[in-house]
Amino acid sequence: MIRLDNLTKVFDTPDGAVVAADHISMEVPRGEICVLLGPSGCGKTTTLKMINRIVRSTSGKVFLDGEDTSGLDTEALRRNIGYVIQQIGLFPNMTIEENITVVPKLLGWDKQRYKTRARELMDMIAMDAEAFLKRYPSELSGGQQQRIGVARALAADPPVMLMDEPFGAIDPINRAVIQDEFLKMQAELQKTIMFVSHDIDEAIKMGDRIAIFREGKLVQYSEPDELLSAPKNTFVESFLGEDRALKRLNLVRVRDVISDEIGTVVGNDTLTTARERIDAHGYRDAILLVDDRRRPIGVISRDTTGSHQGYCRDHMRGLPAVVNLGDDLRKVASLMFAHDTTWLPCVDDNGTLCGQITQRDMTHHLGSRYRARRSAADSEKPVGS
Repeated sequence: MIRLDNLTKVFDTPDGAVVAADHISMEVPRGEICVLLGPSGCGKTTTLKMINRIVRSTSGKVFLDGEDTSGLDTEALRRNIGYVIQQIGLFPNMTIEENITVVPKLLGWDKQRYKTRARELMDMIAMDAEAFLKRYPSELSGGQQQRIGVARALAADPPVMLMDEPFGAIDPINRAVIQDEFLKMQAELQKTIMFVSHDIDEAIKMGDRIAIFREGKLVQYSEPDELLSAPKNTFVESFLGEDRALKRLNLVRVRDVISDEIGTVVGNDTLTTARERIDAHGYRDAILLVDDRRRPIGVISRDTTGSHQGYCRDHMRGLPAVVNLGDDLRKVASLMFAHDTTWLPCVDDNGTLCGQITQRDMTHHLGSRYRARRSAADSEKPVGS
């Protein structure tokens, strides 16, 4: 959907020519988010701004949905690209409704259509239309203004969006909330988005693909997991940080690692039965207690089964935690550390037990990519080397 072909920008300065973007070639598939990442002055923002001609390229081409944009009128081009910036850029003398509907009005939408669109977008960004549409930007918090900036960019339903550090000026708590809401919208809207960030964690969370820039050059362009597990060179490796293996925890979901091999007991089972099942599994000191709908409700410890008689329902301890199939491994690891446990039960959206996840499963899954790389590298070595 977005394709850059040898896109280049050279600035003339008193000290001579400066190459800000050097023959950038990359493609962002339809419906995906590509995050441009790199140190200050690396060329990522210049590359973004050449797409909608805020910065005019020195050479190279930009294609949108296969069409060479060099023949398009700049005004028409920009009206069909949503643009969100860190400084938000709302018009202070316009109401929120007027800000959101600027582009639809320029495109000739009738009044009822653009008013309806403004209300739809307020629902989409989780802000009450009745409470906010008639207010002015100065009456909103920074986080609220940023949401309005996103809504304005979406107003004319553009197929492409450009975002220049859109959440960078927001405090961490509100930033995480807005990121989550934006990803929910994206799952429904499927826009093609190019997104500049300086935050590696944000890039990993938001991006379907990540482009690493250095000194005007595109160094690596990969999906997040590939980037973290196989950095192309020492610069990328250093830029991502020594904890890049831990960053991969954000990318893997419980459903990708879950094991259905988990022993359980019900309330009417005896403690003798519980002990037998603990011994049968052999690797832990407790077993899970489930109700008649197979929902986890507690645990029976090995110590309890050896020192008491009776039924499981009378001797259960509370669950330390449960995780959902859609949770990421970062949450799982945090819960395991917090509760000093090496395993947790996994449930679906109805709370029904689906299996378990263990520290060993997580380590094995994360290590599989590295083992595959080593195996591939070994297979390429000459015989006898």
